[in-house]
Amino acid sequence: MVFIKQVELKRPKLVKLNKQNKNDKEVSIVYSSNNSISINIFNNKLLMEIAGSFDNNLKELEKVSGSAIYFRGNSIVIKGQKGANEKVKDAIEYLISRFRSDKKIDRNDIITSLNRDMIKDTKNQSTIQPLEEVIKTPKRSVIPRSKKQKEYVRALKTNKIIMSLGPAGTGKTYLAVAVALTMLLEKKVEKIILSRPAVEAGERLGFLPGDMKEKIDPYLRPLYDSLHDLFDYDKIQRKIESGEIEIAPLAFMRGRTLKNSFAILDEAQNATRTQIKMFLTRIGENSKLVVNGDPTQIDLPNKRESGLIESQKILEGINEISIINFDHNDVIRHPLVTKIVEAYQKNSNDKG
Repeated sequence: MVFIKQVELKRPKLVKLNKQNKNDKEVSIVYSSNNSISINIFNNKLLMEIAGSFDNNLKELEKVSGSAIYFRGNSIVIKGQKGANEKVKDAIEYLISRFRSDKKIDRNDIITSLNRDMIKDTKNQSTIQPLEEVIKTPKRSVIPRSKKQKEYVRALKTNKIIMSLGPAGTGKTYLAVAVALTMLLEKKVEKIILSRPAVEAGERLGFLPGDMKEKIDPYLRPLYDSLHDLFDYDKIQRKIESGEIEIAPLAFMRGRTLKNSFAILDEAQNATRTQIKMFLTRIGENSKLVVNGDPTQIDLPNKRESGLIESQKILEGINEISIINFDHNDVIRHPLVTKIVEAYQKNSNDKG
């Protein structure tokens, strides 16, 4: 006769309920003794948005974090190393906040949710509350997604002159355009002026085909893209035709005084010291000027002619001018972009 020993399978002990969610009727977070975390979401629409189509959002979080994520009924269960599990939990809390603020979640939010600075910045807050510093535009709500981005948005709203330096993907242009657009629609300014130097890859305007608009439009395409992402195409065209939105190369700024305007100089690493000074001295009554640039992407034939870094050093002692320095931690694109920027930044530092 064979005796089979009965073994009682022990379920992981539930150890605590996350305190910040105890009054939230839609969400509860439970920690287990085996380090797994269960996030119970009782709002089906919210749950489906967090999981994504065919659970693609959870799969993306799983791939980037290294934790295993299971979707069971109304629960999202996270299993893996304790630190990685906490990171995924924080990311899902961020996505809940994003949905409650904007009623939707897009792929960039998934990438952003695992941004280290964003998680660190919201750690001591109730991340399942609508986030602060939301910029409401007609097509979408824009949320600064790192500590530096929040600092930048506050500066855009309160200072007269703002300079921001950092790599592509940190939101320098997009956030500035979003704040400018809201101020125009709220009639706090009468005009938005978007400008950049028309110098790229050794080409000169005179050698390009077409009239002046056709010559400069390709250089200004990133500014158009930001506008179209935030505002209806037809309405943008009407405001351009009425002069409420002006998009022009930097050379067109000479001799003007900008009153009741929000002016943004993009790609300022391709402007000389004289050109940046010319732009900044255009400021008039009730105006804001923003200078954005990436010192690692200078297209001028002589890179030493770039006036961006020099202007930063000259102006950093003036209280009325806010200077924000972004780095790879603030890149809000695919996680691989952050790694690429970080690698190039390290290589540049090693050579220096």
